[in-house]
Amino acid sequence: MPKITEILFDCDNTLVLSEELAFEACADLSNEILAKFNIDQRYTGPELLSDFVGQNFRGMVVSLQQKFNFQIPHDEMEGYVSQEEDRVIAKLERDAKPCVNCTPELEKLYASKQYGLAVVSSSALRRVKASIVKVGQDKFFPPDHIFSAATSLEKPTTKPDPAIYLHACKVIGKKPEECVAVEDSKSGATSAIRANIPTIGYVGSYGGSEKQKEMTEMLTGLGVKIVMQDWKEFPDLLAKVEAM
Repeated sequence: MPKITEILFDCDNTLVLSEELAFEACADLSNEILAKFNIDQRYTGPELLSDFVGQNFRGMVVSLQQKFNFQIPHDEMEGYVSQEEDRVIAKLERDAKPCVNCTPELEKLYASKQYGLAVVSSSALRRVKASIVKVGQDKFFPPDHIFSAATSLEKPTTKPDPAIYLHACKVIGKKPEECVAVEDSKSGATSAIRANIPTIGYVGSYGGSEKQKEMTEMLTGLGVKIVMQDWKEFPDLLAKVEAM
């Protein structure tokens, strides 16, 4: 296996505890959309999180349209995407916190100068940057090493599409096998694996040992070889990946 020279981090609930905040913020907007199209279903933030974790808002609304058989016109969709981004960013700028023990590990990686560090997210670029700035992690990532499936690609998409990982590798100038991805969700891990990037799963942002066990089984079932419960484990687990 080639030497690992770049680490690609998902953002939401991997670097920053942002998913619950984001889904709280977009539940109202999703329910407004469903009401407008005469769909009786309504969601709470936790229900949206459970059904659509790892997807960006655009991908989630596409899934809602498929599930409930309705169609949003293109221009209207773009307006909803913009509204959701503004609502979520306002909440993140107020309340976002880093994942437990994550920032000290980023400090060590950054100081070691052994690896390039990048963020590869499904979320909009403004949202990703707002999250990492709020928790003080922006100093670890060059501005041109922050990638968004919603914003950075010519055609917006969302994980599990591997396009954003392949784009990040191309821009950074690395082969997938020279990288390691860190992902917390089914869609994120699937995206990295489809791009042929060795992947470390992270389940520390899931509350309770039962949920963490369930997520560990799901991630390993996808092909994730190593799963991390606490960021303190990262140096040892990265060494295991490098030894594979």
